[in-house]
Amino acid sequence: MTHQPPPTPAPGLPAEHPRKPLVPFVPDRPAPDAARAFYDIIRKRRTVRMFSDRPVSRETIEQILLAAGTAPSGANKQPWRFVAVSNPDMKHRIRLAAEEEEREFYERRASARWLADLAPFGTNPDKSFLDIAPWLIVVFALKQTDDGGQVYYLNESVGIATGMLLTAAHMAGLATVTHTPSPMGFLREVLNRPEHERPFMLIPMGYPADDATVPKIGKKPLDEIAVFVE
Repeated sequence: MTHQPPPTPAPGLPAEHPRKPLVPFVPDRPAPDAARAFYDIIRKRRTVRMFSDRPVSRETIEQILLAAGTAPSGANKQPWRFVAVSNPDMKHRIRLAAEEEEREFYERRASARWLADLAPFGTNPDKSFLDIAPWLIVVFALKQTDDGGQVYYLNESVGIATGMLLTAAHMAGLATVTHTPSPMGFLREVLNRPEHERPFMLIPMGYPADDATVPKIGKKPLDEIAVFVE
């Protein structure tokens, strides 16, 4: 049996910090084809507000959250917590609290410009999808670690993890909507979460309704979102 030598510490890192060999993902096709195949899948992702009450297994949600938890984070502090809610009574409590904030937004807080920009999407204070979607995933950003330690690049880290969560849900055939009632402090109170957990986003998750529709909108072309310096 051939014994492999231990990995050499990276330059500048003390030897007591363990390292291990990278095991990279290798697609089964050339890089451009693999990237194009993923784009063809992910471009079908749409924000959905019309959900089916068709059950989604806890195992499915667990795998989606595990995928989100692989996100990079500042100093690997992983400053996120995903609270997955399927209890109908708790979902309804969240809906009632969210709709209270949404009525304030639409009737008093939002500017005329903001409401005009929202008009094509047909949004309003009615958030019945919070009752219908089988799962509500409440993303919390940890202002400190559970043992009181410091976290770094909090919004960036949690934002990346949330994006990976949405992608994982799409890959499982599920629909989502990124719901951000403002303010969101009620989520911590309703769910009895500790003070250092700040509500970041509320994500209903489930299968789309059979008659679901989405706004006819487009995405900017590559030359409007990217600049190449070669």
